Amino acid sequence: MINTAVELAGIKLKNPVLTASGTFGYGYEYARFFDLSRLGALVVKTLTLEPRKGNPPPRITETPCGMLNAVGLENPGAERFIREILPGLKQYPVPLIVSIAGCSVEEYATMARLMTSAGSIDALEVNISCPNVKAGGIAFGTVPEMAAEVIRVVRLNTDLPIIAKLTPNVTDIAGIAVVVVEAGADAVSLINTVTGMVIDIERRRPVLANQVGGLSGPAIRPIAIRAVWQVYRAVKVPIIGMGGIMEARDAIEFMLAGARAVAVGTANLVNPLAADNVVRGIEEYLASHGISDVNELVGAAHGKED
Repeated sequence: MINTAVELAGIKLKNPVLTASGTFGYGYEYARFFDLSRLGALVVKTLTLEPRKGNPPPRITETPCGMLNAVGLENPGAERFIREILPGLKQYPVPLIVSIAGCSVEEYATMARLMTSAGSIDALEVNISCPNVKAGGIAFGTVPEMAAEVIRVVRLNTDLPIIAKLTPNVTDIAGIAVVVVEAGADAVSLINTVTGMVIDIERRRPVLANQVGGLSGPAIRPIAIRAVWQVYRAVKVPIIGMGGIMEARDAIEFMLAGARAVAVGTANLVNPLAADNVVRGIEEYLASHGISDVNELVGAAHGKED
């Protein structure tokens, strides 16, 4: 019997595969493609206190081995989510993780209180890393003191597990991980998108209306693997690895670097069955390599000395 279950900040997952926020809608959009109970956990698109229309188009463009997006956290707002979307998510027998963001520390506090009182939510992913929101997001994630302040405030306003989502657009991501854990984060997820730009040489203007956006997809996977490797050596809390996972071998690479769980993102936009395929692929890898427990993979690339 092969064990695929992992524990993440006190939450028991049947397998280590999650969906990356912003790439899987609110879950029900993908339910017609595969059984969502196959997932380890469902992570919904980031929510803010007030509804957001997001950035003006064009806001997505393909790049070699990836895509650049400046969607801008388009979402229906916290109250509508709680009233209209959350009740329908209760039908899926998987842990539900809600991603929250805010333009101020006070908004993060309010979001934490609202989501906690809503019920049926198993953990909060605190998005302090989105590079597309002009008011706040990137500043919170790139300044250690501000990142810690957000997590401290969220900790004071919820008893749910807190997952801090970290940005790669810093010089020392391990240092940021240390301060958010000290501030109360129970786990960290990394990485979010890498800031980038594409210019149309015929128009001689940036392709995205927002000018800059977040690069995701296979192009950033080596950056993400390096980040997970460094953070694994710096903190003891569980890590959710993400960034360019297209198939099971990519997910396994993240786990060997130190991730306890993984999140499938851009691949969902290419193939709606991607997350389920990763689950199946991990199961097949364990069987073919004679591994009885998926947890044996976590950090294995670091060697026995660690």
